[in-house]
Amino acid sequence: MDVFAYGTLTEPDRVAEVLDSYVYVGSATLTGLRPVEGRYPTLAPGGETAGRLLRTDEAAALDEYEGVGDGLYHRVSAPLDAPGGYPDRAAVYVGDPDRLGADATWPDATQSGETRSGATGSDSLSGTAGEFGERVTAYLERADVRVQLTPENLV
Repeated sequence: MDVFAYGTLTEPDRVAEVLDSYVYVGSATLTGLRPVEGRYPTLAPGGETAGRLLRTDEAAALDEYEGVGDGLYHRVSAPLDAPGGYPDRAAVYVGDPDRLGADATWPDATQSGETRSGATGSDSLSGTAGEFGERVTAYLERADVRVQLTPENLV
């Protein structure tokens, strides 16, 4: 599994504490989501985020580290723009801003679109409308969110 890492998982020492086997594939950019700080780093709609593409077969260990089972983070899949021979998609962990104390608002999962400026309509910004994972998944389905692998020094 390829994972877009943007926070603590960009640090080799931290990853070595979590995973037995991994490799950093290269630098990458996540477009359509921007970083926000809270108790731990997370993402919010819009902008872009610099990071690294991490490859491992230890999805369960990453899910445990990110607190997926407890609802702290939600693992989603985004298109991966990379040369041939790479997967078509990469996993991205998005933390629940309410649980992380982060300044981020996700549109309601039933939101049908965005305004011209790219901002969502004010009636759709309820932080409590719908489950967090559903709101993230719905946003990724309708927004142009993707991971782009930097073509230099690829593994």
